[in-house]
Amino acid sequence: MSVLIASGLRKELSGDPLFDGVSFAVGRRDRLSLAGANGAGKTTLLRAISGEVSLQGGELAFAKGTRVALHDQRPPRELDLTLREYAVSGARDLLDLEQELQRLEHEMAGGAHDERTLRRYADAQSRLEHAGGWAWRERAARTLRGLGFRDEDLDRRLASFSGGELTRASLARALAVEPDLLLLDEPTNHLDVESLEWLEEELATIKAAVILVAHDRWFLEAVTTAVLELAPGGVHYFAGPWHQWRIEKAARAQAAERTADRVSVDIARLERFVERFRYKKSKAKQAQAKLTQIGRLEKERSSARGELESLTRKRRTLGFDFLSPPRTGRIVLEAEGIALSAGDKPLLENAELVVERGEKVALVGPNGSGKTTLLEALLGRRPLDAGCAQLGHGVVPAYFSQHAQELPEKGSVLDTTVAVTGLTRPQAQSLLGRFLFSGRETHEKAVSVLSGGERRRLALALLVASGANFLVLDEPTNHLDLESREALEAALEAFPGTVLVVSHDRALLDAVPDRIVAVESRGLRSYEGGWADLVEQSRSEAAKPEPTPRKPKRQAARPKPSPAKRVTELQLVEAEIAATEARVAELEGKLADDWANMNVLAAHRAARDELQALLERWETLFDDASSAP
Repeated sequence: MSVLIASGLRKELSGDPLFDGVSFAVGRRDRLSLAGANGAGKTTLLRAISGEVSLQGGELAFAKGTRVALHDQRPPRELDLTLREYAVSGARDLLDLEQELQRLEHEMAGGAHDERTLRRYADAQSRLEHAGGWAWRERAARTLRGLGFRDEDLDRRLASFSGGELTRASLARALAVEPDLLLLDEPTNHLDVESLEWLEEELATIKAAVILVAHDRWFLEAVTTAVLELAPGGVHYFAGPWHQWRIEKAARAQAAERTADRVSVDIARLERFVERFRYKKSKAKQAQAKLTQIGRLEKERSSARGELESLTRKRRTLGFDFLSPPRTGRIVLEAEGIALSAGDKPLLENAELVVERGEKVALVGPNGSGKTTLLEALLGRRPLDAGCAQLGHGVVPAYFSQHAQELPEKGSVLDTTVAVTGLTRPQAQSLLGRFLFSGRETHEKAVSVLSGGERRRLALALLVASGANFLVLDEPTNHLDLESREALEAALEAFPGTVLVVSHDRALLDAVPDRIVAVESRGLRSYEGGWADLVEQSRSEAAKPEPTPRKPKRQAARPKPSPAKRVTELQLVEAEIAATEARVAELEGKLADDWANMNVLAAHRAARDELQALLERWETLFDDASSAP
């Protein structure tokens, strides 16, 4: 059964169509990816489905009672809420149900035992249980943990979080309400690989329809079951995984090209016939028929060429073309015995890293593990706590920060480009044009008012013109569309210098680096090959049996509980949860027969609170057991 059926949707901007004729259906377990160039209307379509944006045509038909949740890129900093309050605020219906139950319980405790009150209480109780019961708040907290938040973060105010953290909070809020239709706009932004994999598993298991916009190719391949492409030549729907859609799209382009070529040959042959016989009385009728046939073929050719243009339309992607850099010594970077910390939090201890000329090295690790801090320390932008790091002979580094912080805030886009690169104004204008900054108005735009995506593109333009032989890149694919990410990959692969890159884009991590250096246990560990090689090696190591630990010579006075003991305690709590759930069910059965029995009502409320506490205890024990060495 379909959760949503969209028919002939049309959206106009200033009277011009942004998209038109958009029709599709999604059912539970469907994972529909919206594809198309930037500006094609993907985000607008998501917001139209959620009811935030109006449409100028078409119809949206939802299944009865459909709960819709939208995650987008607008951080909710202005709301005066804690992270926990914000995560549950999307479930307005569940919050209202809880308030209604509490109000009815208060009335019943005061003596209201009439049939209408009892019936309303039973109905509200049933609806809450249908939505997952009283444990839904803990599910929201569990979602926040899955996206990298800690328990101590849950009661912090939203204003205290960074933009990236708030984007993850918006994603948690959308997931926590257990929607029937989940709308995700760039859900992979600001997620580390661990959180990305958690999200992929979550989307594989939730019983909801999902419509998403994303540029992370690895994520799209893992999640997508169908693709809806918004293109200038029309809307194309493909039922199948993301990589098959790309193959099918290329095949359609080839077929359209062959059709156009074949029809052109037929038209030329018919035109020769007409030209030869149109004035010959015995052939005049045939010539007229051929003219009619030519008219039909010209329509077919026009249609084929239109489809071909739509499928192969040259999108304005970034023009990556690095200058040929000067040659360095064999050792480009050498760091040994280094230690780093962030405040009181140690990040690295006695770590080592050597990068040689021509190497392409990726640095990976969870959010907060110190990757950006390490890059800045290696380039001398912040001090090391211990150890030393130095660049080799002839090394000219160029740093591309995660937030384009190296851009000056004063001056226009063109003036900044001229000042930083030393190019003439015509050369700088040409460079900017390759990075989608076209026209006098854009060139004179102040750097301080650029959007996040514009800052990334300007920083990349300056990097291209730097002539550096050692590129240090921190999350270079952020805010880039899919085609631009692939262009960056191709350029980095072809770059003759040395590259050290931090990224969570697993497609880039698999395509570009010769080896991956992972932040593990406050050290740096090197893995040969790309991301797929690292995953395979990690799985092989995880499959090996753990060595039997040696018996300690002397037992500590207060030993820490072993993993086995934690698991035993976990099992005990699970047994208590099962028993308490049975008791709650038994009391609910009694309440169904006699809702006026205040003793049973009080016992049910106490058992419900006990179950909630046990679920929270189980979550803590499960996390401890999972993280045990």
